[in-house]
Amino acid sequence: MADNRVVVYKGPGEVAVESIEYPKLELPAEVASGLGIKRAAPHAVILKLVTSNICGSDQHMVRGRTTAAIGQTLGHEITGEIVEIGDDVLFHEVGDICSVPFNIACGRCRMCNEGKTGICLNVNPARAGAAYGYVDMGGWIGGQAEYVMVPFADFNLLKFPDRDQALEKILDLTMLSDIFPTGYHGAYTAGVTTGSTVYVAGAGPVGLAAAYSAQLLGAATVIVGDMNADRLEQAASFGCATADLSTGDALADIIADIVGEPEVDAAIDAVGFEARGHGRDAAEQPATVLNDIMDVARAGASLGIPGLYVTGDPGAVDDAAKQGQIGVRLGLGWAKSHTFVTGQCPVKQYNRQLMNLILADKAHIADAVNAKAISLDEAPESYAAFDQGAATKYVIDPHGMVR
Repeated sequence: MADNRVVVYKGPGEVAVESIEYPKLELPAEVASGLGIKRAAPHAVILKLVTSNICGSDQHMVRGRTTAAIGQTLGHEITGEIVEIGDDVLFHEVGDICSVPFNIACGRCRMCNEGKTGICLNVNPARAGAAYGYVDMGGWIGGQAEYVMVPFADFNLLKFPDRDQALEKILDLTMLSDIFPTGYHGAYTAGVTTGSTVYVAGAGPVGLAAAYSAQLLGAATVIVGDMNADRLEQAASFGCATADLSTGDALADIIADIVGEPEVDAAIDAVGFEARGHGRDAAEQPATVLNDIMDVARAGASLGIPGLYVTGDPGAVDDAAKQGQIGVRLGLGWAKSHTFVTGQCPVKQYNRQLMNLILADKAHIADAVNAKAISLDEAPESYAAFDQGAATKYVIDPHGMVR
């Protein structure tokens, strides 16, 4: 069988496209041995990648800000065409084009039965939850590749009902594997509803997806904060107000100028642990965004936190932060009776409904995040551009299937 090619982490600031073995219908060795289960995976499929997106979460690894080992394969935002199926796959066929939730889930454990597919108990011996191509997530091969294996296929795959329609809207549909549900999850868990005023910290792709989702949920005003002018311009392109944090002005004052009061009904952290303080040359302060959103969210508000926080950060500003201990003003949140919603988005809770919006031409998430198709070989330079703040969501098209 032909080799597979995949994007691989080579050390801080460096990725490469390398050849690896073509995938088999087998679980990773560390999953099978660690959980004491069979390695053979007749419940799995092999996908030919149609698209696979570069995610901000990938950048944390590539910057050397996680414990990822050199050689870690990358890519958890996967859309593909089935080219091989296991004997126990009953409800999918070769030729189906499907979205793959970045959460790997068995569909059989207590968490999966409760709909908490981001913390499946049967896919990672180290802790609850797994993902493709990600550090400490079970050793699953990444999907920024030509081919990838997807386990428990009948449970995990979201089949697109019409192939031609799917390919026509693929730049929107590719966002269903992570970024669109994650942004929607951030807005939904922040309590955004009809007439809400909303603050979204971060104008990267997840922040833009959260802002767009807040509009879908009926928000009256969505304010996006960032220090990158191009990303703020992208947020403004679909009707968001913007907060330029490079000025060093107090966030509450910026919000008051926009909505008439220094607080909002709902707030979303789409930045995570590599946050910086306000001002153009501000130093890294990993708790800044969490403290900001507690400060500007009204009493009783919910805080949606899709931004990533890690338990191991070798590049952190101090020893405590290297273990995920950061200076959150929890007393402020407690005093204001805030609700915090953290953790991986359970993609399956949202992806089918969001697919329906896209297919009905009522959601244009690719425009909101400024999607751009690239070849697999262009991945290294696109990682570098994304790291420099490009206001672009890079979509890898390894087989030239994006129209």
